[in-house]
Amino acid sequence: MANKLSRDKKILAVSALCEGSSIRSIERMTGVHRDTIMRLGVRMGDGCSIIMDEKMRNLDCRNVEVDEIWGFIGKKQKNVMDEDLDKGDIWTFISLDRDTKLIPSFRVGNRDGVNANAFIEDLALRMKNRIQLSTDSLLTYLDAVDKGFAGQVDYGQVVKTFSQGDVENQRKYSPPKVVSVTRKTIVGNPEESKICTSHIEKQNHTLRMHCRRLSRLTNAFSKKLENFKAAVAMNFVYYNFAKVHGSIRCTPAQEAGIESSMWTVSDMVEMIEG
Repeated sequence: MANKLSRDKKILAVSALCEGSSIRSIERMTGVHRDTIMRLGVRMGDGCSIIMDEKMRNLDCRNVEVDEIWGFIGKKQKNVMDEDLDKGDIWTFISLDRDTKLIPSFRVGNRDGVNANAFIEDLALRMKNRIQLSTDSLLTYLDAVDKGFAGQVDYGQVVKTFSQGDVENQRKYSPPKVVSVTRKTIVGNPEESKICTSHIEKQNHTLRMHCRRLSRLTNAFSKKLENFKAAVAMNFVYYNFAKVHGSIRCTPAQEAGIESSMWTVSDMVEMIEG
């Protein structure tokens, strides 16, 4: 059935997915079966992963921030049983150029050294010049940045100290109280005032608003890892190439000099579906 969808129906469905609509709400709006929408979303996501890989090369970024955002597949980690090998918590590593608002690289996986190393190495390979890099105080970044950039980076960490009750507060989805924030130079000579993760943390909020599977306190979670990866990839292509950023009045890809004009969802569908 998916191959028989009209181009207009595909554009309508993909537009709704990119703007954060749920699969079932799109089914009601378009009259297209949810399974067909899901298959279309996976194909679009796979194609968007290729677009991100091909377009994000030799980038002239200067100040890059990195963070991770939590999600889950099927069920939360605390509910995972021994037989649930493909279920549980999942993390998306995200990088953001604070000047152009471009997302040059991302990676979906566990929040561990293996994925941190692969993510930072991929980010380093996409840069054409020395950058200033900012992360939080996650320990795995220390080794990942050392391996990925081999010292050719100005790297600083934002270290936040939370109140004693932060763990319980996070269970209730209320933000923990920040007691202090310090900026720490790790490698090179980063400009202290630009050691910051505020912009990438705001991007995490934007992602949650536009990617239904990452919304807080919702039943719209992914049941398969491939669906989650596809949704995230499609969101980042939409964000980079087809969505005007309020602070720069154009798309991040235009601001970064990757594209001369703004894409439409129709362009995205044409590139991937033909």
